Amino acid sequence: MELSPDAAIEAIGFAAAITTTLCWLPQAVRLIRTRETRGISLSSYGFFSAGIALWLIYGLLIGNAPMIAANTVTLALTLVIVAMKLRYG
Repeated sequence: MELSPDAAIEAIGFAAAITTTLCWLPQAVRLIRTRETRGISLSSYGFFSAGIALWLIYGLLIGNAPMIAANTVTLALTLVIVAMKLRYG
């Protein structure tokens, strides 16, 4: 079965979303397990989380499913990291 050009573009978007989103999972899991936040920059993660929130809003406004999915999960993971830094940092 051959994908239409639009379906292929959407598939690439989802592949990119999955790849870039999953990169935050090891960091979040490590912080949850060790509670070691000394090497984490609160300001960097705070600004990054704000940027991700804006990308999520943008994705919602234009109705882009890969962007919405990726930024929802990424925001959740980075907010876990921010919360751990605030609690244990």
